[in-house]
This record gives sequence, structure tokens and C-alpha cells, in this order.
Amino acid sequence: MAKVKFVRDIRDVAQLTEEERARLSTVQNKYSFLATDYYLNLINWDDPNDPLRRIVVPVEDEMVTWGRKDPSNEASNTVLPGVQHKYADTVVFLASENCGGQCRFCFRKRLFVDNAKRETALDLPQALDYVRAHPEVSSVLVTGGDALMLSTKLLTEIIEGLSEVEHVRAIRLGSKLPAYFPQRILDDANLLRLIERSNTKSQRIYVMSQFNHPRELTDIARASVDALLRSGAVVCNQTPIIQGVNDDVDTLEELIIELMACGAVPYYFFQCRPTIGNFPYLVPITRCYFLIEYAKYRVPGLARRVRYTMSHERGKIEVVGVTGKHIYVKYHRAKDFSREGKFLVFYRDDEAFWYDDLLAQRRDTSMIVTSSWQPHEADSGGTNLTVEQDSERTPDSTGHPGLIGQNSPSDY
Repeated sequence: MAKVKFVRDIRDVAQLTEEERARLSTVQNKYSFLATDYYLNLINWDDPNDPLRRIVVPVEDEMVTWGRKDPSNEASNTVLPGVQHKYADTVVFLASENCGGQCRFCFRKRLFVDNAKRETALDLPQALDYVRAHPEVSSVLVTGGDALMLSTKLLTEIIEGLSEVEHVRAIRLGSKLPAYFPQRILDDANLLRLIERSNTKSQRIYVMSQFNHPRELTDIARASVDALLRSGAVVCNQTPIIQGVNDDVDTLEELIIELMACGAVPYYFFQCRPTIGNFPYLVPITRCYFLIEYAKYRVPGLARRVRYTMSHERGKIEVVGVTGKHIYVKYHRAKDFSREGKFLVFYRDDEAFWYDDLLAQRRDTSMIVTSSWQPHEADSGGTNLTVEQDSERTPDSTGHPGLIGQNSPSDY
């Protein structure tokens, strides 16, 4: 196969005009630019709003002062350099500081903005000792950066080290290379052999892919997924919902179907995190919910397993329902186990982009919806369904019609 080149300077993107290159170099100076020539050639440069262009080419609105470096407070989960432990059964290795492309909506921009913070300075022997000492850990996610940007030699050390830990049942590799740089997978027989021999009856390699748009699923990208599957890996796909990329029903339907067809199981649709530079890529929670649900109505049940969640500091918050007056969420995963599985109701706010926006309603209402769990004083929600009558008060910001071309549904 032809050698893939990495383009690290926006001024070297020949498809842009001289004026565009000069203008966007200012953005690049703050939030780095990186893409493969393979990926740049997938972009329709005649369309200034091309979704693949939105994924990797800077826009000036990234300079809007907004967001946080670490919106999910991952620092609070760091137990060793390069090691995070948020959920009891899962440990994260931030093992790579490199990516195959720089997603403009990256939630870990701090790794590339604040070079003084070496969060990816993983001491592998120390990290493996930590996992061995915690028998509750059944899953380890190797990411960064991109796990498959690590050398196969280093990946071998990591995977073989984890393979020797009996209580680790799943080793996950977080990677967007099947979209950005599929040649890395197809041209490295040693990588595929490593995955093949590391899969056993009691321990499995998972590759967590990130296809954001169906046009990323080229023939060679599909071939890379197929190679991973043939090596015995399980491939699961996760993507945020991104303004101008996949925030329409037809695109999401096609993405779900094509992922199902190639074997990259749709796993999570994420709410884009409120990270610095991410302002032009966010889509409100209610709009995301209806886009995802309407897309799911059009696909087989096999493809409807995907969940819509927010990776918040408190856990993975799954959005399970929206009516004319309320937003319903559930703790799909909880950092504090006492919140695990809790179900909350908030007043609908069509301008809310993040869980914190919903939690801000606590100044008006402060009860969570309970089932077998008791209310937790640190939680908040719109309505307590354990009382006899549900409040119907609606804040001024709710009830906006026409979220995706249809009127908003009413309560029932």
C-alpha cells in the first residue's frame, strides 16, 4: 500500500486557499492540527461544510473563550501517572500521547495544550502492579491519545502484561485509526498476530473504534475492521454527536446501519464534552436525544443497543427519555456506587448542553426520583415520582418546537 503521510501544519494543506491557511494558522497555534493525507483526500473540498472537513480542519469559532480543560475532572481519578481508576471494575491506562489525527472536538485537548502535564507518562511495571493489587478490576482500557499509535512492541508489553492478570477479563484499545489511518492495522501482521494470540476463552481484546460519519467507512477502513474481527477482537464503536458532522437523522441512521454491517457494534453515542475549543461542535441534549431516537426507529433491533450518555465527573449519565416538560436520565455508571442505577427527572431545558446545566436546577428542585434507592443529598432532579402528584411546572426555556423539523412531543 502507498505510504501514508502525516500533515502537521495547516499551511501545508494544499486544498485550502492561501487566505484560509493564513487565517486558520492562528487557531492551529492554540489547538494543534494533525491529519493523514489519506483522510484529507476523503474530504469534499468544494463543500465548505463537508462533515469530514469539520472533523479535522480548524474553524475560527474554536477561539471562543468557553469550556474547561478537564470538564469531566479526570484528574480526580488519577491514581498513578498515566493511570485512572474511576469505576471499581475498570482501570484506564493513558499510554499514548499521539493520535492519527487531531479531532477538533477532542475532550482531552489538555494533553496537547499543556505540555507540562505529562498525564501519559505511564510507568508500565507500576501500572501492572496496581491492576494486580485490585482484584475487582475486570476491564482495562488502553488509550491516550490513540492506543494503536503505540509501537507494536510496546503494545505487546502492555497486552501481554495484562494477559497475565487472571482477573482482567477484557483489554480494550481505544483507537480512531480505523478511520484516520487504517493502513496501520492492515500493514502490520505482527499487530494482528498479537491480538489473535491474546484472545482466549476467558479474556478478550476489544477495539473501541470511533467512526463519526458514514463516509469514514471506506473500503480500506472496512477492511481494517474486518482484519481486527478475523484476529478475534471485538470491535465496538463510539462517537460524540457533533454539530455539522452527524447531527441529523439520516446520517445517524446510515452510520448505525453501516457500523452494524461491517461488524463495529454501535456502543455509545456521547454528548460532546464542554472542553476548551469545543463551542462550535456542541449540540443540545434534547436535540441529540431526538436525533438518536428517531434514527434508532429506522434500524433493526440488533443495531438499537447503542446508548446515549454523558461522560460526566459523576459517571456515565444515560439520557433515557425526553417529553414536553421533562428530561429523564439514569446513572448508567457511577463513580460513587451509591448512585449506581439512580433515575432522575429534570425539567426540560432545550438549551442544556451538559449534565451540570441540568444539575443547576437544584436551586428550584432538589429531589431525585427513587426506586429501591434512597435520595442522595448530592443529587438533584426535577420531580420526585414517589409523591402522589407530579409537578407540572415548566421553566421558561422549555417547550421549543421544531427540534429536528417536527414539533416537540407533549407529556403523556
